[in-house]
Amino acid sequence: MKDFIRVWGPLILVVVIGVVVALMFVTPPPPKKVTIAGGAVGGAYADAAVHYADALREKDIEVEVLTTAGSVDNLDKIKKKQADIGIVQTGLAADLGTEGVRSIGAVFYEPLWIFYRSNLQIAELQDIVGKRAAIGPEGSGVRVLASLLLSEAGVTPDKFEAVPLGGAAAASALKAGEIDVALVVSGATTPFIADLIADPNVKLMSLAEAHALARRHSYLDEVTLYRGVVDLANILPKEDVTLIAPAAQIVVREDLHPAIQSLLIEEAFREHAGGSVLADPGRFPTPTLSDIPVAEEAERYYKNGPTFLRRVFPFSVANFLERAWVLAIPLITLLIPLVRAAPPLYRWRIRRKIYVWYRNLRDLEAAGRAASTPEARRDVRAKLADIQAQTGEVQVPLSYTDDLYRLRSHIRFVSELIDKLSDEDKYDRV
Repeated sequence: MKDFIRVWGPLILVVVIGVVVALMFVTPPPPKKVTIAGGAVGGAYADAAVHYADALREKDIEVEVLTTAGSVDNLDKIKKKQADIGIVQTGLAADLGTEGVRSIGAVFYEPLWIFYRSNLQIAELQDIVGKRAAIGPEGSGVRVLASLLLSEAGVTPDKFEAVPLGGAAAASALKAGEIDVALVVSGATTPFIADLIADPNVKLMSLAEAHALARRHSYLDEVTLYRGVVDLANILPKEDVTLIAPAAQIVVREDLHPAIQSLLIEEAFREHAGGSVLADPGRFPTPTLSDIPVAEEAERYYKNGPTFLRRVFPFSVANFLERAWVLAIPLITLLIPLVRAAPPLYRWRIRRKIYVWYRNLRDLEAAGRAASTPEARRDVRAKLADIQAQTGEVQVPLSYTDDLYRLRSHIRFVSELIDKLSDEDKYDRV
């Protein structure tokens, strides 16, 4: 064991030092806490934020979900590093910029729903002129989208009364007769959407220009709400409705740890890849509708799927191995020469215990041959006996026993040689 420690100890120490140095360059672990900017209470964004927060908590990541005014507010919070993740409507990047933020893809359609009182005649966007229309509060994505589409249709702000209500608040105001039209952006399964579709005093406008708008804006898609898809028993809606739909995309800080991004993408595939009432299976998640640059981790995932380690190991183990790959290069660089050098060095140290005696043995043989008196030869013989006793205490591994016994046989050979020379001297004197 002492020989093992003496030989391998310095080599192990060198490897440990190399590992410590390499660890200084390993990607840091993912954060233990993240913040998600959701949306207004009861909205699709708030529900999506809670869902993704639950998915992250399952991986032992603490999550704080913020209630916000909507997409514009969410994007602003991420850019200001007040949030790490946010649900953001496509179509805002051109006006708000994308510095410091990245998208990991669109995850579901969120159509622009145009509801109006049934006693009104509204068949196209131009018919909103002169009406009281809820277009969402400041800081919401619906306000940006509604303002854009109305302006393109010639319905400028001075031609209608803009009411800063959105979501469930706009729906309640419409049902109460406080407004004439409600333009809301929300998912198809949001409760207040189904409630408005079922209300006989409210109608949903089918946007005939949806195809044209999708051609004009790459982040918009033409979608169809099919007859009966909301409530088949009561046949709601009563007929197919054409809608124009931006998409909700998951946006993250540019410097958010890739492992967190990967978890979000995996959850997006589990939640949205199966399709919905507005999207065919496989449509989402997708990078094609994102108007914010897609994160490198997301691009890699869309191209290759989860890594081999993520397929085989739990998240924490796979994440450590993926971060620690940088250790392989210095370790291999160190281990190859060390592993090659250690066995010869070990053999040399073991055999040195044996071969160190050969110089003394050779000197004693020479002294014995040159001795001219019996006293000199007895002195040599005594030293040989002492060496023989000392070598009897030498311990070596079994594989080197033959070298040890060979040394002992050589000591005996020299001893017998000296004895023979002594006998010859006695015979000559007789």
